[in-house]
Amino acid sequence: MGPGPSDVSDRVLSAMARPTIGHLDPSFIEMMDEIKTLLQYVFQTNNQLTFAVSAPGSAGMECCFANLIEPGDEVIVCQNGVFGGRMRENVERCGGSAIMVQDEWGSAVDPTKLEEALKQNPNAVIVAFVHAETSTGVQSDAKSLVRLAHEFDCITIVDTVTSLSGTPLFVDDWEIDAIYSGSQKCLSAPPGLSPVSFNERAAKKIRTRQTKVKSWFLDLNLVMNYWGGEGKRAYHHTAPVNCLYGLHESLVMVQEEGLEAAWKRHRDNHLRLYDGLDAMGIEFVVNKADRLPQLNAVSIPNGVDDMAIRSRLLEEFNLEIGAGLGTLAGKVWRIGLMGHASTPENVDFCISSLRSVL
Repeated sequence: MGPGPSDVSDRVLSAMARPTIGHLDPSFIEMMDEIKTLLQYVFQTNNQLTFAVSAPGSAGMECCFANLIEPGDEVIVCQNGVFGGRMRENVERCGGSAIMVQDEWGSAVDPTKLEEALKQNPNAVIVAFVHAETSTGVQSDAKSLVRLAHEFDCITIVDTVTSLSGTPLFVDDWEIDAIYSGSQKCLSAPPGLSPVSFNERAAKKIRTRQTKVKSWFLDLNLVMNYWGGEGKRAYHHTAPVNCLYGLHESLVMVQEEGLEAAWKRHRDNHLRLYDGLDAMGIEFVVNKADRLPQLNAVSIPNGVDDMAIRSRLLEEFNLEIGAGLGTLAGKVWRIGLMGHASTPENVDFCISSLRSVL
């Protein structure tokens, strides 16, 4: 019950144990098409350029930045936690100039600050932000931030590693241009795959680049000849066949439950956790309106040894919760309620275990 990877169901593990077949086998190609359709469902999009990068969520992030940024591009990056900082790293490594919009860790991205940055930097071409900041448990208003970016003719890159299938997300309705996530959070598949999606506006920018994408492996002009198109697929890389079995099964499970039901389950279990922790006097870092249901950052009580408590939880109860990162290190615990692990039974077990060691 930490910040990820989340628990993987027996059903997904069984799917991964199926015989490994060739990455160009007709049966595997058929499954790739199903994965694409299922990812379009969880992203709530009709984007044709939707697939799973054969690497963790960090590679999905790099895929978006490497394909959309060219040397000299000005990119506004909204940072309110660790992963906004990683966005800045990607911008700079792609030869772009990062214009930072900073918010306090534990607070949502402030749309007024973004608007001011857009006014002050008329040459900016991209706005990047984290929808669900895993390091702090805060969720920002993606719809409003995207709308602002488009008013100033900027393409948007959005990190949904922790939000996908755990909290409402509408790629098409919110007009998000490029988006990336991870398999190991609310999808409850093993780590190692990164779902991504690009709309036509983003795809056009990729097709009309003046320079080559610096990463051969992540160059979408090459990758999509394997994942998309009609007829024969072009070999690009050897896909992680068994990992994709697992992702496929996890997506089928989301479809069976229903996306709205999955969102509600995460929300209900978050409220159950809140009630239990509140009764113990443990406070949440993020204000009520901006809390991320599936990743709960709570303040460590005064006088309590962070490492000692987490170690005892692991040793005595086989329960893992996460430590704080960056400016919140040693100040918060991060309790995950993601995917297969998000159940009332787990919430109750976490509360009773924490009460016991405290």
